[in-house]
Amino acid sequence: MTTYRRLVSAGVVSFMLSAVVVAAQQPGKSAKDKDQDKHPSLKLTARPSLGMSPARVVLTADLNGGPNDAEDYYCPTIEWDWGDGTTSESTSDCDPYEPGKSEIRRRYTIDHIFLAGNFRVAIRLKKRDKMVASATVMIEIRPGIRDL
Repeated sequence: MTTYRRLVSAGVVSFMLSAVVVAAQQPGKSAKDKDQDKHPSLKLTARPSLGMSPARVVLTADLNGGPNDAEDYYCPTIEWDWGDGTTSESTSDCDPYEPGKSEIRRRYTIDHIFLAGNFRVAIRLKKRDKMVASATVMIEIRPGIRDL
């Protein structure tokens, strides 16, 4: 089904085309079940992503979508690559995985002090030696008074 809407704003006339797509569903599977079959995606943000040296940056990684009990994402090893040649890694002590009962963690937050430079910071979620998800963000830190 396609609909056309005419928008009038401040003397400007424009047309917006929007399409409604009906997805074919498999028998016995709802749209919610299909979404649960997908793997979670990881997004990394930095606050601030631009600053003056030395800068304390808070990094937040959010795991979106997928089932809450995704086994590969349950209790992963978290590896941070700070983009300056250093890394850090942490592993939590978790109860054994139980399908339908164990819930994955959806947010990882950490802060790091950066000196002047441009940095590509990465987070990697690993299960044993296998990387299950990763995300990166760019950070720019300009020289501060101490650096001059």
